[in-house]
Amino acid sequence: MHQSQSDLSGVDLNLLVALDALLEELSVSAAARRLHLTESAMSRTLGRIRRTVDDPVLVRAGHSMVPTPRALAMRAEVHDLVLRAQAVFAPAQPSDPATLTRTFTILSSDLLITAIGVDLLDRLGTEAPGVRLRFLPEPDMRSDPLRDGTADLEIGEIDSTAPEIITEAVGEERAIAVVRAGHPLTTGPVTLARLAAARHVTASRRGRLSGPMDEMLAAHGLRREVAAAVPTHAAALVLVANSDLVSIAPIRLGRAQLDVLGLVPLDLDLRLPPLLLSQAWHPRHDADGQHRWLRGRVRDCLRQALAGGSAAVGPDVVTRPVAG
Repeated sequence: MHQSQSDLSGVDLNLLVALDALLEELSVSAAARRLHLTESAMSRTLGRIRRTVDDPVLVRAGHSMVPTPRALAMRAEVHDLVLRAQAVFAPAQPSDPATLTRTFTILSSDLLITAIGVDLLDRLGTEAPGVRLRFLPEPDMRSDPLRDGTADLEIGEIDSTAPEIITEAVGEERAIAVVRAGHPLTTGPVTLARLAAARHVTASRRGRLSGPMDEMLAAHGLRREVAAAVPTHAAALVLVANSDLVSIAPIRLGRAQLDVLGLVPLDLDLRLPPLLLSQAWHPRHDADGQHRWLRGRVRDCLRQALAGGSAAVGPDVVTRPVAG
């Protein structure tokens, strides 16, 4: 894949598109369907790719195929090259969404997926039935899928360290403490001291056992006991629903989860820092009309979700100032 310009005259650059499909699908038949080829034609193309790069690329492992180390090393570069080539020939204006056939990969927390997923999929089903979404967990600090081209968009609290990443703020959310129905904290006045005395569970993909709530409690001379840290909000809220644990959740974006699990927001304004919700993408997608169209739909869904609830946590619950 690193031949000089003079050597490229003997290379069919369509092999890049085929290689990208193969490395994403990890299946000859799936890649063939994606490129509207027969499986035998895709097999022949894989053979040409193998000869060109002098590597097996994909090898059989039981009933599936797995990429070789060389294929893994080149996957991000191949995907980036295909995206750049598509951008060169993409129209300045978005194409008709109704005729769009594309898979977008979005990085998001599970709570955000459940908050906007149905609305977003409904919109896409109506406007662009040929578009598929692949949701992936938010990345850890050691990877940057937006930069390496394995993801198209990230939504949530953005902490990418790549300086070139474009970030668009969409809105703010705030969090509230939640417990199961019948929890001891649902009876009698709720104070910070009672809240701190309870056992807590945090949602952190990096396993953090502390956060803004601990800083807020420390300012009042209090300290809470964190029993566990779990990687997703869904796991934290399920634990809360089945125990006397306490957790925090976004007021509006978490409403559907709280209702399904029967969780109760505590009428205590924690005055935690607001959660800044944004969407982020790599500059390679900035002028892509199809990507701009997707960003517009995601933006609309996020704003709709944030507008779906008032500052109150429910019709009968209004948060009260913190009490010691």
